[in-house]
Amino acid sequence: MLKSMLKTGVALAGLMALTTPALAEEKLERIGISLGTMSNPFFVALARGAEAEAKSVNPDVEVLAFGYDYDIAKQFAQIDNFISAGVDLILLNPADASAIGPAIKRAQEAGIVVVAVDTFAEAADAVVTTNNVQAGEIACQHIVDRLDGKGNVIIQNGPQVSAVVDRVNGCKAVLEAAPGITVLSDDQDGKGSREGGLNVMQSHLVRFPEIDAVFAINDPQAIGTDLAARQQGREGIVITAVDGAPDIEVALKDSASAMIEASASQNPYDMARRAVALGVQLLNGETLAEPVELMDSKLVTRDNIGSYVGWAADPTATN
Repeated sequence: MLKSMLKTGVALAGLMALTTPALAEEKLERIGISLGTMSNPFFVALARGAEAEAKSVNPDVEVLAFGYDYDIAKQFAQIDNFISAGVDLILLNPADASAIGPAIKRAQEAGIVVVAVDTFAEAADAVVTTNNVQAGEIACQHIVDRLDGKGNVIIQNGPQVSAVVDRVNGCKAVLEAAPGITVLSDDQDGKGSREGGLNVMQSHLVRFPEIDAVFAINDPQAIGTDLAARQQGREGIVITAVDGAPDIEVALKDSASAMIEASASQNPYDMARRAVALGVQLLNGETLAEPVELMDSKLVTRDNIGSYVGWAADPTATN
């Protein structure tokens, strides 16, 4: 009897050994990353953070990272290529939160986990982003405070992804609460770039002889805005933005760029690391307590720039 039990125990142990791999965690072999544009350091930091987290899971992981340059057709093609390549996880910053839905579903039907980063995406398995409404609020509250609640303000808009829409909505809510503030314009697209911000601001400087402040939806546009104003000899314009990028750190320490006063910070490197971590949890069959995570923003100003850590969490980021 004892011999029979021992044989049975050995057989069960052998069976468990054979079935253990099926219970083991899935290995992240390949990750596809589709982001706005690799000409923006924000997206570069996102890609680096995602790669760092992926390699912490599997040092041999293959990382496929591309910018779609705000062209949704190009992003569709990238997602289809990721599906063909057999990636395990897709990390994306969607060009359009709703329109990207069918492409996400195609990926999910192929057994791929999809996590949206920085911007919401319809049907994504999880989302990690900055609390962009709050970021817009604190950046524009700085304007209201600096102007003592009175003045002419421009909201310099950008590509209509959810992150930008939320920032603008947060800003508008704050400005509308100050009856002495007049919004001269809120619908001009600065393309999320320095050149775009410069071009839009040049037009506004011609149209409006009195501009007291500008809220730009990101740091590159703010830097372009400042350059346009200086080129035309305009002074005393309060400029705020969102990102807390390396370039804005330089501007906030530079007396020549005194009109740039504040930026609501983001941490793209940590954001992407967290997004990949959630993706790996989903890949391993775990249920997320919170599929949407919002990261708080803090206002970086000329007064506190000396203590700002910024994107230094990314060891490869430089000014």
